Amino acid sequence: MESIKKSRQASDNLLGEEIRMDWITPFCLIGLSIMSVLFIRSAQAYTGGEQWKMQLIWCALGFGTYLLFSLIDYHLWMRYAHFLYALSLIALLLVFGGPVLYGASRWIDFGIFKIQPSEIAKWATLVMGASILSRSKIGGMRDSLSGIGKVAFCFSCPMFLIFLQPDLGSTLVFPPIAFSLLYVARIPTRFFIATFALFVVLMGVLGWDVFRYYQYKSENPRPSEAIVAYEETSLVPLKDYQRKRILTFIAPEVEDPHGIGANWNRIQALIAVATGGITGKGLGDGMQAKLGYLPTAVAHNDFIFAVLAEESGLWGSLLAILAFSLIIFGCIKVATKASDRFGSMIAVGVSVLLMTHMFVNIGMTIGITPITGLPLPFLSYGGSFLVTCFMMLGVVQSVYRYRKEFR
Repeated sequence: MESIKKSRQASDNLLGEEIRMDWITPFCLIGLSIMSVLFIRSAQAYTGGEQWKMQLIWCALGFGTYLLFSLIDYHLWMRYAHFLYALSLIALLLVFGGPVLYGASRWIDFGIFKIQPSEIAKWATLVMGASILSRSKIGGMRDSLSGIGKVAFCFSCPMFLIFLQPDLGSTLVFPPIAFSLLYVARIPTRFFIATFALFVVLMGVLGWDVFRYYQYKSENPRPSEAIVAYEETSLVPLKDYQRKRILTFIAPEVEDPHGIGANWNRIQALIAVATGGITGKGLGDGMQAKLGYLPTAVAHNDFIFAVLAEESGLWGSLLAILAFSLIIFGCIKVATKASDRFGSMIAVGVSVLLMTHMFVNIGMTIGITPITGLPLPFLSYGGSFLVTCFMMLGVVQSVYRYRKEFR
């Protein structure tokens, strides 16, 4: 009788696992996906672009991926973390033999579609870092050094390869993820204080380099030759366009006083957001993208939030931000309910990744962060990043499904 009772209880628990879900996240994803298709279509209406149809396919594929990965026990990722990480590094190496678009090698071309390995590498590195810290001894600073060193090496490899593409925006997403994992692992506070001090020093070096770059270029009668000469002698490995973006953010009146160069996109995005008002101009009635002031190359991806803000106004913008916030806080809630440290790290890491993308993308649209080219999750056009985001949230759903209440 006792064995029958235990068997029935196990069946009930299994059934509970199958039907228990965090329903808020899927509803938010549906809302963001609908907004994505509508505003991508609106952004390209004047050129006849049909990327919105492809976005529909990516969203459908993303939801299927989300559901599939939510059913798989997330502990499987810990078991195969090394394999997944190695594949992502190989994929990052393969891009250097692939197509060059906009001066960068970031894609692997399969003919009918392209994938961007850097997006998959973010997920693979997150899993690998969480796996390392879950197995490492964490205590005092001396005991934690081994785990910190392994995580630093784990994150440095993909960061270096992505930086070489070059893709500075994606490179800068990795450090917040790494520090969030170390925080969840309860690394001693002294480490974070020392790291913050190092960050301040690096920002000082970067500011000094950008100042010297401007001075060197302005004092030379042949700016193009001066740029090449400066890049060859500078110890900071940045490209000319990357320094221009930083200088445009810090001192736009110096780098592009007339607003027709590197500062153009930022100005047009600000105009779109400002003229949207409270309720917006209406779907399809935005002028910045329709008249071509917001370039067609960026309106439907990097600056999709500008299109959304102009056509749906403050209320539409707040609705999108609310959906993002619910997803991110949902991940944090799952982290508090996870059955182990690995699950907590996965959930927190995904929340930080999404929050970094959201903050940087919306920030560059309204002029509070430099233009880096980071897409806005679930709204910007794209396949690799969109499907990867759905997959990551599916794994977070799995952490919720297999949480401690059912163990």
